[in-house]
Amino acid sequence: MNYKQHFEKAKQATRTMISLSKEKTNKVLADLAEALVLHAPEILAENKKDLAKMPIDDPKYDRLKLSEQRITDIANDVKNVVNLASPLGEILSDKILENKLQIQKVRVPLGVVGVIYEARPNVTADVFSLCFKTGNVAVLKGGSDAEFSNLAIAKVIRGVLARHEISPDILTLLPAERTATEALLNARGFVDVLIPRGSQSLINHVRENSKIPVIETGAGIVHTYFDESGDLEKGKAIIFNAKTRRVSVCNSLDCVLINQNRLADLPELLSPLADGKVELFADEKSYRILKSSYPVELLNHATEVHFGTEFLSLKLAVKIVDDFNAALNHISDYSSKHSEAIISEDAENINRFLNEVDAAAVYANASTGFTDGAQFGLGAEIGISTQKLHARGPMGLEELTSYKWVVRGEGQVRR
Repeated sequence: MNYKQHFEKAKQATRTMISLSKEKTNKVLADLAEALVLHAPEILAENKKDLAKMPIDDPKYDRLKLSEQRITDIANDVKNVVNLASPLGEILSDKILENKLQIQKVRVPLGVVGVIYEARPNVTADVFSLCFKTGNVAVLKGGSDAEFSNLAIAKVIRGVLARHEISPDILTLLPAERTATEALLNARGFVDVLIPRGSQSLINHVRENSKIPVIETGAGIVHTYFDESGDLEKGKAIIFNAKTRRVSVCNSLDCVLINQNRLADLPELLSPLADGKVELFADEKSYRILKSSYPVELLNHATEVHFGTEFLSLKLAVKIVDDFNAALNHISDYSSKHSEAIISEDAENINRFLNEVDAAAVYANASTGFTDGAQFGLGAEIGISTQKLHARGPMGLEELTSYKWVVRGEGQVRR
């Protein structure tokens, strides 16, 4: 396959995007939301082909699986993007120098955005809608696990573009084969930025081999610390929700830390997890306390590896810490800098946690399940960045833009 030809067309299509009005952009996205729901039967039929290739106990199965409700949710995310103000053209600064030059800093598209992702067919629609709204061209490389689903969603998108007489080159869905990944990693001069979404091994491969600037959307090794002053009822609800709401996503809870002065409350704190069939990997202290109350078939001794694992399943590590500082130290040692939470009624500890914990999203008395572009009011998300350059946390419209300096003069020359 001539990948270079596709990349060249994508680069050329950036001029098409610049010429589209905001009204036209919103109309296309509104029509896309309707089309996704209308074509749900065809999308679901193709999704079943993908699901048939994957064992149901694979942690990626839930991410891959679509339903009528999930397609409706995807369409609603597209509608949310329609309703958001476009950041394009925003004047970030405006000043006139002593020599009368007017200098403005203006928000503009990144250009051609490449995204490599695995078994998440919703990413196809999410990335396109966010890129389209921000004047970017999208080059997508989905995994083989979701090949049929991605093709079905891309077909719906291209159908909407055709009805509006817009170049199909603003969306490129590369083949699922590995050679397409390598071609995209080397598309320097055509693709402006590359965003990997998926496992840590995928992210590492992209970071280590890409010749294009990379925005990492890292794995989530997520902690919740139950402080000495933590409210028991809040803690039960937050921990249960953060672990079981949807186990295969990166904001799902992986490790609970409990202050040693609350050991008596540990069985009740974790009791809802037993109903959710959550398998625990407990350190020695917590194991001794839980063995008389937690189902024996769901309780295991933890080893060191369990405290640095993103489970993506109904599994959870449990550790007793001596005090608040010990909790901060543990999180510092094991965090992937994605999402971290404290359950506490101590204002000083809450403030210290929010200020001192180094993560893209930090929470006080709330579930880490909220780390999501739609939940943060971004419409949809391009991914959740765990790095610090350019973007951090859920990435929405603003994070898909850069800026340029616009200088207006009246004949000034520099001496």
